[in-house]
Amino acid sequence: MQVIGFTKFERFFREAAGVSVDRNDVERYLDFVNDAIYDTLLLAQATAKANVRDVILPWDLPIAAGLQERIHRFAKLDEDIEVEPILEEVAARPPLDLAFADDTVARLPALFGAISLALAEIFKILDSDLKEVHTREWERAFRIVKVLI
Repeated sequence: MQVIGFTKFERFFREAAGVSVDRNDVERYLDFVNDAIYDTLLLAQATAKANVRDVILPWDLPIAAGLQERIHRFAKLDEDIEVEPILEEVAARPPLDLAFADDTVARLPALFGAISLALAEIFKILDSDLKEVHTREWERAFRIVKVLI
């Protein structure tokens, strides 16, 4: 990740949850969020196939109410720190059997941001006094998100 990219990534977690993240955790974080998006896309693909379509539409994405709320919160937060351009670069779209509608592709950066925001909020739920995120906190937050996605 470019230095400017890491700076905005770091600022995102500071703004979202008041925590500092370490440069060494960036790759683990990006891998996790991209895996979570992939899992979401697999479920969306199953929905599209069940509806006899060859394109994944936005409403095929299994977005629960909590994640939808974080999508809205992310949009507000992103207005302030402009992190979405970075997230667009790292939100990998793995090849699936079906094509994505343009509207679906357009939602992926917001989904990436919402999952990131959920992770940030989980850090504070687990330890309201947390100031620096370390391996243990990442692993605990990842396990919680995996239960929900």
